[in-house]
Amino acid sequence: MEICTIGFTKHTAESFFGLLRDEGVGRLIDVRLNNTGQLSGFAKRDDLKYFLDHLCQAEYVHEPDLLAPTEELLKGYKKKEFNWDEYEKRFVDLMVQRQIEDKLSPDMFDPRTALLCSEHTPDHCHRRLVVEYLGHHWGDVTPIHLPRTCSVTT
Repeated sequence: MEICTIGFTKHTAESFFGLLRDEGVGRLIDVRLNNTGQLSGFAKRDDLKYFLDHLCQAEYVHEPDLLAPTEELLKGYKKKEFNWDEYEKRFVDLMVQRQIEDKLSPDMFDPRTALLCSEHTPDHCHRRLVVEYLGHHWGDVTPIHLPRTCSVTT
């Protein structure tokens, strides 16, 4: 199974929704903790839901309780209280604690699904960690980071 990931920053609305449409994404799962901030532009929850429906015929799902970092974890990383390696370890521990592999089902990723976060590339973004974690537990999961030109260096 392929699971797409995408960040909205550094994209115009046209390029963002074009990527999703071209990839045949039918469901977008928002894994951001805060999806209503003014810096989100076209990716604010209500706008995003409308645009996805009207431009891509795609469903919008917000899943912060299972797939977003805690506010404490996110703030600690942003304030540089710890580095990316420590953030990654803590976020993986959080997914283990939440048992996301049991609370989610591979069926949730049919139709073709993309995980959304803010970061432009997946390198230092928890959406990549979610896909890798699910792949480790479910097997046969291939991440597709959009745009496909994004390379992941871990």
